[in-house]
Amino acid sequence: MHLNQVSLVGRLSMEPADRELPSGSLLTQWRLAVRRPPDHPGYQRSDAIECATFDDEVRDMVTDWRLDDVVEVEGALRRRWWRGGSRYEVEVRTARRLEEGPFPAPEGDRPTEGDPPTGEDDSATDGRSADTTAPADGEG
Repeated sequence: MHLNQVSLVGRLSMEPADRELPSGSLLTQWRLAVRRPPDHPGYQRSDAIECATFDDEVRDMVTDWRLDDVVEVEGALRRRWWRGGSRYEVEVRTARRLEEGPFPAPEGDRPTEGDPPTGEDDSATDGRSADTTAPADGEG
């Protein structure tokens, strides 16, 4: 018997953003920072897990999520391919917010496909992207 089942509880580290694929399907993606067990060897304390859904009901649920909300998702591990690359992500079939984050975002502040990218540095230990921009005055 085969089983592909994922259950995660973590903090939202990238707000949900919608993207229309070349096929016409609407994809909603977000990222969770999930802590590793305290006795886990190594220095990394959390993992950044990419999540996505094609499901309209799940999309409606995650629309109100904001950075640092604690959420629970269930789904399956998938590898999505496109020209030039691939990645693993959890394709979510159920989702719910367990706890609101400390700083709610202003109304209508949900990113969309046209917004600038938020960075993809998965090496950050808290699951967030590191800011690698230099100060404007050249000091660093």
